Order: sequence, then C-alpha cells, then structure tokens
Amino acid sequence: MTNKYDDMKAVLVLFLCCFSVFNNAQNEAIFEEGNTLYNQGKYAEAVDKYEVLLKSDKESAALYFNLGNAHYKLNNIAPSIFYYEKAKLLKPSDKEIQNNLSFAQNMTIDAIDKVPEVGFSRLFNNLINRFSADTWAKIAVGGVLLFVLLFLFYHFAYATTQKRIAFVISLFSIILSLFSVIMAFQKSSLEKKNNPAIVFAQETRVKADPNKTSEELFRLHEGTKVQVLEAYNNWYKIEIADKTTGWIPSEDIKTLRNLSF
Repeated sequence: MTNKYDDMKAVLVLFLCCFSVFNNAQNEAIFEEGNTLYNQGKYAEAVDKYEVLLKSDKESAALYFNLGNAHYKLNNIAPSIFYYEKAKLLKPSDKEIQNNLSFAQNMTIDAIDKVPEVGFSRLFNNLINRFSADTWAKIAVGGVLLFVLLFLFYHFAYATTQKRIAFVISLFSIILSLFSVIMAFQKSSLEKKNNPAIVFAQETRVKADPNKTSEELFRLHEGTKVQVLEAYNNWYKIEIADKTTGWIPSEDIKTLRNLSF
C-alpha cells in the first residue's frame, strides 16, 4: 500500500515539474512574440501579447518595462507611467526604467511641486530607504551571530589585548544589530503606508468629501502619481506631491500595489 502511494506521489511530482517547465516555456514564447511585434512597430499587438502574461499572473520587471515602452509608443500616458512604476517597484535601482519613466512623466499636464525633506528627517529617511526591511533584518541577524562568536572568543581568550578587541567589536555588533532591528521596523512601517496610484481618468475632480456634491478642491489629469491614504465606499482619499489631500472616485485611479488597509 505504501509503495503504491509513493509511486503515485512520484508521478504527481514529475507531472507538476513537467507542467511547470512547459508553462514557463510557453510564457517565454509569448514574451518573445510580444518583443518581436514591438520591434516591428506593432505596439498595440505587443501590448496584447504582454497582457496575456499578466492574466496568467506572470510578473517581472522586464514584462512591466516592455509594457510601459509599448504604451509610451502609443502615447498612452497613464498606462506607460503605471507600468514603468510597476517595473520600478521590482527593480528600484534600474537606470533604464528610471530614465524611461522620466520621459513618460514629461507627457503629463499636472505640474506639482514636491515638498522637499530637510535636516535630520531627510538623513533618517535616506538611511531607512538604503535597504529593504528584509535586508535590515538580515543585518540584524548577522550582528547577533557576530556578537555570539566574539563573546565565545572573549570567554576563551587568554591575552588581555584579544579580550579588549573582542569586547569592543562585540559591543559594536550588538549595537548594530539593535539599530538594524529599529530600521527594519521603520522600513516596514513606511512600506505599509506607501500606497501609490496613477490617475487614469483624462481629467478628474478631487473633492473635499467622498461624494459628488461636495466642494471641488482641484483637478488632476492622467498620469499623475498620488498616494492613497484611505478608502471609503467607491472613493479614495489621496495625497499629491505637495501634501495636498482630497477625495477621488476609485474608478479614476489605478493602484500600483494591493492596498494595505
């Protein structure tokens, strides 16, 4: 009985592996078809091919980048910026993505001055954003491991000089570990609050309250990036780069990630 079960399990695993390989090969073929269509100047057809991969939950910076390029060629402002931003989320340091995103943003109408960070707040945020929350956590774990090793070295060392060096470095490592833990929590908190979205409506009216009859505060146009602060029924409370806030119909924007509230 056990042998039959093991055989069935092995066959199932083999089948899943074969299916995964076949599926990946098929996705790669579709991706290359999209690239060929793009190189032939058939940008709309390329978009259709790339979107087939999106519907199959295929996600990569390269896919989003190519979608952004195709939409940019079609002068689709909001989709091009949206997909460049999606690519940037996966590869934030990629210069080519950043450059193409800047070109696409030049097509937008809204000129919103960003409120600059100054002083300690700027330095602290730059330090937090230097690494991801996972990287900060790994640094913390590394610091703890280093502390344990140096503590053991200190315990078994005979020379006074060696003990002093081990003590100083172990003290530094535990401080680094504690600091990294704080940075990891801070970075995680910032990521939870980060809910970017792109305006897809050609023009949308931002209201003082989440209803159509409330006072109009200002208007936004397609391609503008906003931060979603709150959701209520079919409305989002958003904030723009100059820290101005208001309510916008949820159908007028598209979020770049799943909302964290």
